[in-house]
Amino acid sequence: MFGNTGMASSTCYPCPQDPFYLAVAKGDVPGHSLVHKFGSATVGTTLSHIHTDGIYQTPTTAVALEFVSDNAGDNSAGLGAREVTIIGLDANWEETTQTLITNGVTPVQLDTDLVRLYRWYVSSSGVYSALGLQPHLGNIEIRVSGGGATWSTISNTPASFSQSQIGFYTVPINKTAYLLSKHISVASTKIADVYFVQRPFADDVTTPFSGVRRIIEREVGLSSGFSITSVTPKGPYIGPCDLGFYGKVNLTTGVISVEFELLIVDDGF
Repeated sequence: MFGNTGMASSTCYPCPQDPFYLAVAKGDVPGHSLVHKFGSATVGTTLSHIHTDGIYQTPTTAVALEFVSDNAGDNSAGLGAREVTIIGLDANWEETTQTLITNGVTPVQLDTDLVRLYRWYVSSSGVYSALGLQPHLGNIEIRVSGGGATWSTISNTPASFSQSQIGFYTVPINKTAYLLSKHISVASTKIADVYFVQRPFADDVTTPFSGVRRIIEREVGLSSGFSITSVTPKGPYIGPCDLGFYGKVNLTTGVISVEFELLIVDDGF
């Protein structure tokens, strides 16, 4: 029913116009979905996670978390962020989505402990967003409960864009991912090395660990943009499995940005 069978040959596969992927994006293919991830980081000359906060947290057990803004106007009746939506994996390595009301500079506890956090965003604001009108007034941080280590920050600099920038994803349990495409960009005047890595068996948390971090692809000496769309989707990456990017530049610091797209298939399909 779907795919390129019987169609004219194409210069790339998967292609954006391919009817199978369009049907998946529309939710018309049971057990299949698409994930688009992007991230950005200012990195130095040592290898770093491509994540605005410099590290993608990968604890072995679920952690109690809270979020807080540094501006009191990010509250349920304020002119800034009124709620945030947080997506990650719970203690069973299953995807969970939480939507929570903001409370300004007072921390708000997440309803569900997380073992991974790979996407979150401002989902309600006190202003109609436009350039010069900030949908969140402060920097909003997710951290370990009680003022502990930072997991992720949505910054209001250079503007409030209301979205995390985490260049990692963890495939949930009972799902399998296939890499469709990726894109990397590097700040001008910098030369970068970028690594795309996996950690399979992420839920194997006792020694000897079978979840060994493994490189999938490495691009060396990048000085601008790099894109690849595979002839055949790469994988499978069987959940729970960490996927994402590390990078470094040749001198001082520079910005690396990444995007990648995954086809997610439920077990049994």
